[in-house]
Amino acid sequence: MARLQAALALLTAIATAACARPHARAPTWREPATGMEFVLLGPGRFRMGSEAGEPGRQPDETPHEVLLSRAFYLGRHEVTQGEWQAIMGANPSHFASCGPRCPVESVSYQDVQAFIGRLAERSPGSRFRLPTEAEWEYACRAGSTTPFATGNNLTTRQANYDGNYPYDGAAAGSYLGRPAPVGSYPANRWGLYDLHGNVWEWCEDWYGDYPAGPVTDPRTGRAGAREVWDARGPAWGRKRVIRGGSWYFDANSCRCALRYTHEPRDKGFSLGFRLVREEAGR
Repeated sequence: MARLQAALALLTAIATAACARPHARAPTWREPATGMEFVLLGPGRFRMGSEAGEPGRQPDETPHEVLLSRAFYLGRHEVTQGEWQAIMGANPSHFASCGPRCPVESVSYQDVQAFIGRLAERSPGSRFRLPTEAEWEYACRAGSTTPFATGNNLTTRQANYDGNYPYDGAAAGSYLGRPAPVGSYPANRWGLYDLHGNVWEWCEDWYGDYPAGPVTDPRTGRAGAREVWDARGPAWGRKRVIRGGSWYFDANSCRCALRYTHEPRDKGFSLGFRLVREEAGR
C-alpha cells in the first residue's frame, strides 16, 4: 500500500501539461486470478478530439483541453479469451479457435459488467471498471497529437485493421481477416498494446456531445433526448461509446479521436474491451 501511494504521489508530481513523459517504465500490477497486467498511468493534461483539417475527422470530435487529475491502472492488453474463460467458465468469442491469447469478442457492455463483478470477487482489494472515453483517448495518444500514436499514418505492420482501406491515400496493406493474439503489434510509447485496431473497446461513457471548453475528469452522456456533458457522469442514455477500430474496419476507424457507438446489449465479432483497475474504496 505504501509503495503504491508513493508511486502515485511521484507520478502526480512529475505530470506535465503536455503529458510528454513516456509511461513504458511505469509501475505495473498483475491480477492474481488471471495474470492480467495493468500499467499505472499518471495524471496529466491533453487535447481531446481532432483539429480541423485532420483527414477523416467527424463533427463530434470537438477539440478541447482535458485534465485527468488522478493516476489509474489500465490493462496493458485487451482482455483475452483465456482471461474471460478463467473468470466466466465459458468463451463467447466468434473466433474461439484463435486461442486463449486472442482478445475476447462478441461480448456486450452488459456481459462486461458481469465479468467485472466476478473478477472483483476473485481479486479482493481491487475495483475494476471500463475506462472513460477521456481515459481511453489519453492512453491511446500516449502523449501524441497526431491522428495516430504512430504519427500521421498507421500501417498494417503497426496494427490489425483492414489494410485494403488505408488512411488518407496511403499504400494499401494486408488484411488478416480476424483478431490477432494480444501483443502481436508494437506497443505505444507508454507500453500499451492494440489501442489501434484488433477489436473495438467498450468505454464506460454514454455517447454525448463534448464540452466546448476545458474540463477535468470528464464523462459524456445524455439526459433524456437532449445530449449533455456532465462532469459527474451520466445517469442514463441509449448508446455507449466504443473506441479504437478493429481488424474488420478501415484505418480511419483506428484514429485516436474517432468515436463510435453501440447499444449496451449489442455484441459483435470485432467488439471487446480492456479494463481500469483501482484500489477498492477509491
